[in-house]
Amino acid sequence: MMEQTKLKQHSMSIQNRKLLDITGVMNVESFDSEEFLLKTELGHLTIRGNNLHIKNLSLEEGLLSIEGYVSSLVYLDPGSNVKSGKGLLGKLFR
Repeated sequence: MMEQTKLKQHSMSIQNRKLLDITGVMNVESFDSEEFLLKTELGHLTIRGNNLHIKNLSLEEGLLSIEGYVSSLVYLDPGSNVKSGKGLLGKLFR
């Protein structure tokens, strides 16, 4: 029998810009109260907002829930640098 390749699955559900549920999460690269950088089945995803925090995380199941005020969701281009620029120098020069 031919082995079937696993289809990449990734979805998001947002409620009132305050609760974000994401599937297909492979890794949480970095996070703080203003920005999350995730590696998903379909690429890197940056989530920005205020008072963001993890409500639930299961990397084994690829699930992540974030609470707080969500202001933007951006997928990064495959060839782009995944560093967010939010290090010490990035924060000093905003």
